[in-house]
Amino acid sequence: MQEQLARLEGAPYGRYKGLVGTWELPGAGTTGETFQLVRGQADPFAPPARAAVRVPAERAGFPPELWSTPVRRRALAGFLARRAAEVAGGERSLRIDGGGQEVLERGSCQVSADDGGVTLRFGLALPGRGRRIDARAAERLMCRSVPEIASRALRYASLDAGALRRFVETVEDSVALRDALPGLGLVAFVADGSVLPRGSGVDDRPATGEGVVPFSSPEGLRTTVELPNAGAVSGMGLREGVSLIVGGGFHGKSTLLRALETGIWDHVPGDGRELAVSRPETVKLRAEDGRRVERVDVHAFVGHLPDGSDTTDFSTGNASGSTSQAASLCEAVEAGARVLLIDEDTAATNLMIRDARMQSLVAKEREPLTPLVDSVRSLHRDHGVSTVLVMGGSGDYLEVADRVLMMDAYRPSDVTERAREVASVPAGRHAEAESFPPVVHRVPDPSSLESESRGRTRIRSRGEDALTFGEHEVDLRSVEQIADSRQVAGIGLALELMVRRGYVDGTRTLAEALDLLDADLEDAGAEALLAVRDEDFAVPRRFETAAALNRVRGLRVTRAGSRTPASTGSTARTASTGGTGSTG
Repeated sequence: MQEQLARLEGAPYGRYKGLVGTWELPGAGTTGETFQLVRGQADPFAPPARAAVRVPAERAGFPPELWSTPVRRRALAGFLARRAAEVAGGERSLRIDGGGQEVLERGSCQVSADDGGVTLRFGLALPGRGRRIDARAAERLMCRSVPEIASRALRYASLDAGALRRFVETVEDSVALRDALPGLGLVAFVADGSVLPRGSGVDDRPATGEGVVPFSSPEGLRTTVELPNAGAVSGMGLREGVSLIVGGGFHGKSTLLRALETGIWDHVPGDGRELAVSRPETVKLRAEDGRRVERVDVHAFVGHLPDGSDTTDFSTGNASGSTSQAASLCEAVEAGARVLLIDEDTAATNLMIRDARMQSLVAKEREPLTPLVDSVRSLHRDHGVSTVLVMGGSGDYLEVADRVLMMDAYRPSDVTERAREVASVPAGRHAEAESFPPVVHRVPDPSSLESESRGRTRIRSRGEDALTFGEHEVDLRSVEQIADSRQVAGIGLALELMVRRGYVDGTRTLAEALDLLDADLEDAGAEALLAVRDEDFAVPRRFETAAALNRVRGLRVTRAGSRTPASTGSTARTASTGGTGSTG
């Protein structure tokens, strides 16, 4: 490579494409370490080239126990990607996705299940002077910096073996704890000693200082779980059903809910939330003014609209807060959610509650909305969907709650019995619904997702807030469980995979298409999305993928009718609603 680079000095920038291919790393000798230029760079202002370094098992030298299971391989790859990004340091030409506080399966690093060999993928801004090749800078980058990363970050002998083992075991314990929840009848678990507050609204690292209160589980909810590495761990086990988190303002209600929201992901050692976990099928909901809704059955919450629109088949290009939240709930259950998280601060008040005075003033026949308080128990009883709500302003939920947890200066206590005493005093309101209706499934039209332009579909993330998918701009600001911007890219690749492989074919329901996607990701992991395109991404859940698809403004769907789906997949065990209508 060094000789060929020397011959390119001062050549037109496009000549870099001649380097696409696989090269032996300088100094590798007979060890088999290689550098691959996967994709070139059209000019200095184009997106960076893509490259990969492969270190064979005998050179990487990782003990088999560190990569013996899929969970351990993911954790090992996460550690190595972070170390590679750290070694790259201030080298601005290297773009290595090391990740944040969450340990996600990423496109940036994979560990072979066959022998423990390592592949690191990254962006490479190829050096140039104007539109001419700067061969000396390229030689320093590709023949010195890249081999140094392979030597210092991808070989066991160069790493802190204790830190690496702690990282792998931390992730393994988190997964084991999450996997144990269904058998224990729990939707979430928060270990004693967990640090839930974050540094700030823009700093996801744990808060520090004298005012930080470690989590301590209430006696009545304390549970002990045996983990493979940490042994017996005690903490709060939140049981299935309807749970309320109450308390005064600024006492930690939303902080606890945020920990449950992020408990679907594993966290790095020292994060404070390593053993604060939730069921994988947990979905956070909120109101979302202005979102598009396509043929969702929202009649459980929205009945007779003044214009006579059919709310069992509801569509709008500009949903209100209440109709958007109703649609999001139904879409989540359709995709297989088993736990719903709702914070009154970001919810539509009129969808949450209608108190006795308002019921007296506005007759039911004049009010299209039916509040969640009247169907939340049916969601669990009839559909197996639990709900956890942060509630500081409406005592009517005390009547329907299975348990009530009070936060006081970040310290939780079980006040269920006291709440039942309070709820025994009649409030004067009457229920406006008896049950949550059966599921209605929708079938996406693949032609509404395909790019109108020739060539590959354009996929681009704008932070965690938006996805460009072909001609579509998808607003993801209210999809709150996206962990980082790389997951947005992963969502785009997952949508492209579903279309390309015919999972979205105009006959399968959305739930069935997501089941097929899950099967691919379970079988091949990041490799399934790398087959679509070599990019920096993190593998997404089905729920965020479904949320993005439902927010594609050009999406068209047909209704499959009320029926049980052919399969329910590795994560989905239920489904929900589909619906045309008008605005809310």
